[in-house]
Amino acid sequence: MKEIPLKIEHAGKWSVIKAQVGEDRILFPAPVDKEILFKSIFDLEEKKNILIITVKGNPDTVIRIASIEKVLLVLKRLILASCNAYRLMAYFMSPAIRGGVLAKNAQWEKGSIAVVKTGIWFVSATKQICVPLSDVAAIELTKRDVQGKPTDVVRIDHVESGEVVSSLVLCPLSTLQVLANFLKDATKGMDMKGNELDAVGQQVAMLVYSGMDSHAI
Repeated sequence: MKEIPLKIEHAGKWSVIKAQVGEDRILFPAPVDKEILFKSIFDLEEKKNILIITVKGNPDTVIRIASIEKVLLVLKRLILASCNAYRLMAYFMSPAIRGGVLAKNAQWEKGSIAVVKTGIWFVSATKQICVPLSDVAAIELTKRDVQGKPTDVVRIDHVESGEVVSSLVLCPLSTLQVLANFLKDATKGMDMKGNELDAVGQQVAMLVYSGMDSHAI
């Protein structure tokens, strides 16, 4: 196991510790004195330089960790590889479309998708991107030109800093259908319904019918 420095919230205050990290678990020394198996984690959020980890139990436990970016990158990679999530290997482009035009430096990344309780994580060798489920505005199985051929993809429209952004997922069609259905179920009952997203819905509709992203990939 490797030793990593971090801060952990415990008993209402932050404590500086050196945790032990293995491929399938993390061990927090005193004053926390707790071992967490990655497979028991069912939610992972990131806010600035803080990871918020939710561990299954009776009751569930929420752990907040802060550290330097390099340490958090390692922790996220290990957790997302083993946590309790809907996971599949795929190519993805996130973001692909921003404000109706192809995002700067947009390219297909080979990696995986992990869907946890509150978010969709896109993970590759160089990227770890999370789209909160509460920010998802639309999910669609559609076609995009990939290397000159019409190809089935899942498009996920979500709100980021007040504008509509689209991410794309590419994998075998049967898996795409399962992914699309799973994501629709995961977001059912969240902010995708109701009048509060009327403005966003209009933006999404404009993207769909404008043709801006229909041949850009």
